[in-house]
Amino acid sequence: MTTGTPIHADAIDADLVRALIAEQHPRWADLPVRPVADGGNDHRMFRLGEDLAVRLPSAPGYVPQVAKEQTWLPRLAPHLPLPVPEVRAVGEPSERFPAPWSVYGWRPGTPLARSAVEDPVRLAGDLAQFLVALRGCDTTGAPGPGLHSAFRGGPLAHWDDEVGDILHRVHGRDRDLAAGLWRDALDAPPTGAPTWLHGDVAVNNLLVRDGVLAAVLDFGCSAVGDTACDTTPVWTWLSGAARDVFRAELGVDDATWARGRGWAVWKALILVTNEPPEQRRLARHVLDELHAGV
Repeated sequence: MTTGTPIHADAIDADLVRALIAEQHPRWADLPVRPVADGGNDHRMFRLGEDLAVRLPSAPGYVPQVAKEQTWLPRLAPHLPLPVPEVRAVGEPSERFPAPWSVYGWRPGTPLARSAVEDPVRLAGDLAQFLVALRGCDTTGAPGPGLHSAFRGGPLAHWDDEVGDILHRVHGRDRDLAAGLWRDALDAPPTGAPTWLHGDVAVNNLLVRDGVLAAVLDFGCSAVGDTACDTTPVWTWLSGAARDVFRAELGVDDATWARGRGWAVWKALILVTNEPPEQRRLARHVLDELHAGV
């Protein structure tokens, strides 16, 4: 629940975090606060001392993710083969900040986006095993897809109008490919029971330490639904033998892979005209991988 005060992302800074900690968790008031450079877009992250981190939603649309993570991460963690964020304290909405926020334990390591990996095949297998274990977690009372998950896990038809509107961003062979893969994805609805999904298996959400996968972060887009969106590493950043291992160990059917290609197409169409340039390069990479039929 939020107060009537709007959230201003530009006002979320170290001074605000210090004030919130002093107000609600004074036992940590003397700890230094400093921003985390790769803290994410949906939320702002700050180190609190050496062992803690503060995470605040940056816009109203991300507020529902806070309570979801606070409720479900402690329930999921014991059943997963890799660490996930550990909720250490809950922040309440106040006059200083109008939304709930969290204090997590700080996990040492470096995001995969900036890490050297000694054995990418092992990392791919470890990630697949994590996602399989997540799929096996109890779903009783868990949230289905919705605004809180950016509709990850829901039917791809939710994005059909948007895809139709942005197909013009690519041309010729790219447009034919994107349109065909999107139709194939819509024609391959899920048939199994909904299961837990992460929703954003990106290189910034995978923590590496000593060359191996050490933790999976950011469950803001998690939900119980269709796990096809968790297949997208095959087209976004995995390659070679690592991609083959991920495919084999993930153990999903052909229809799920077809819907996964749909998710990859949707994301590529969004990013292909974006700034900064690295987003356009990612979109080009995804389209090239889809062209290659991987």
